[in-house]
Amino acid sequence: MRKILILVIMTVGLFGCSNDDTSELRIRLSNASKFNFQNIKVNTSTDDVNFENIVPGQNTVYKIFDTAYSYAFVELQIDGKTYTLQPIDYVGEIPLEKGNYTYEISANDSQEQHGKLSLVLIKD
Repeated sequence: MRKILILVIMTVGLFGCSNDDTSELRIRLSNASKFNFQNIKVNTSTDDVNFENIVPGQNTVYKIFDTAYSYAFVELQIDGKTYTLQPIDYVGEIPLEKGNYTYEISANDSQEQHGKLSLVLIKD
């Protein structure tokens, strides 16, 4: 009986854990631009989360959020200049369900602080 219990615990330990954890709201960033993103901050009205720097075509690790929406405040630096994606508000927006998401961030060639960045939500 003890051997069976140990086998069951080992099986659950090996197969019960996954990177697809949907018991939390987890968001990562994807750099879909040709620029290096540095000093990245994302605010979703309840959370203020800093992300690691990311080069073009790369993703960050997932970070846990209490509440998030299909868009967010994003502030980051490109070549030492700060750019901002500023939502007006979240009135009427439905919070994301628990699960894994990616905020795919693009940057155009504009030098405008508030006109350079765009964001697309991807459900992973």
